[in-house]
Amino acid sequence: MSFKTIGTQASFGGKLLKLTHEASTTKCTMALNLFLPSQASASKKVPVLFYLSGLTCTGDNCAEKGFAQHKASEKGIAIVYPDTSPRGLKIEGEDESYDFGSGAGFYIDATKDPWSKGYKMYSYITEELPKALFSEFKELDESRVGIFGHSMGGHGALTLFLKNPGKYKSVSAFAPIANPSQCPWGEKAFKGYIGDDKQEWKKHDATELVKGWKGPLDVLIDVGTNDNFYKQKQLLPENFIEAAKGAAIDKGVNLRFQEGHDHSYYTIATFMDDHIEHHAKHLL
Repeated sequence: MSFKTIGTQASFGGKLLKLTHEASTTKCTMALNLFLPSQASASKKVPVLFYLSGLTCTGDNCAEKGFAQHKASEKGIAIVYPDTSPRGLKIEGEDESYDFGSGAGFYIDATKDPWSKGYKMYSYITEELPKALFSEFKELDESRVGIFGHSMGGHGALTLFLKNPGKYKSVSAFAPIANPSQCPWGEKAFKGYIGDDKQEWKKHDATELVKGWKGPLDVLIDVGTNDNFYKQKQLLPENFIEAAKGAAIDKGVNLRFQEGHDHSYYTIATFMDDHIEHHAKHLL
């Protein structure tokens, strides 16, 4: 599988590649951004961070507004910014709402028709995309990979990390949907993509997954006190902390409430350096 480079943008001393490729899991052309710091070369591989975006977003949002390249360039870390769902599958209803369908793949593999025909974002992010990237970009070190994200992407980062012990060396999240089986966003997505079996929902819920985590844990989570979705009980980070406490691993979760901050990229950009530093501890 080869990537097509449709644009190159200089960014903080490195380069941001705008890529597309044909994906078999999602049955469509997928677009993404790849940031390569100046330290990256075939003879000197660099570690990689996968950033998962939130509802309605694409791979462009954080690349343009998150300021992740700033500290990543300093540390010598590459960043992958994938899309949030398949595009243009012509499934009835896929463009009707912001929180389901296009832009809302939830980083799970749909098992319910018609969504099972291409809404396979879990397999795309954990298997197909990294395999293709590591095959084509020899400057990326597949043995040093971290994952982070925002909102729906924070849910994705936490669950993919917890479901795949050893695959990712580091994890963090901005305003994650931390207990999706208990909030409206998650209930809508899980019911639509998976069905009514709530036992299946738990397999994609970070609060449920952390209860069974074995070994050390080091998670950084930032949530703004002025985040309307936090106030509306869409995020539920306290439930994640309580579950970690029940498993006696809550000391490994650094949940920070940021006074006056909201759900936007103003918050992400403000604390992005902290998150890159957090990942650098594990990746460098």
